[in-house]
Amino acid sequence: MADWRSKSRNGASLTSEEMLDSENQRRVTGLADKVSLLKGIALDIELETKDSNRYLDSMGGDFSSSEGLLTGSMHRLSNMVGSGKNNRKLMCYIVLGLVLLFIITYYFISRVRG
Repeated sequence: MADWRSKSRNGASLTSEEMLDSENQRRVTGLADKVSLLKGIALDIELETKDSNRYLDSMGGDFSSSEGLLTGSMHRLSNMVGSGKNNRKLMCYIVLGLVLLFIITYYFISRVRG
């Protein structure tokens, strides 16, 4: 806190009004520094937000294309399963082969790590 009693500067006595004015100037300078710091932080937040929005927009397009791909695959799979007994037998072989491939891959990976 400022001492409002009379002080001397270079041999001259300061009045309380001059001391108040110098204290106000010091506080105004400190406040201006804090405001400029907050402005910089706000601008950084704005840039980060814009970058995040651009990233999310591009992800939305990627998910849309993946959705179309998966929808088409499911449609073809449904047609294959529903078209007859021979295709069901083929489908069972494909599923069995994929499961075996997964088990073999898991076995080799666990051997390499172990």
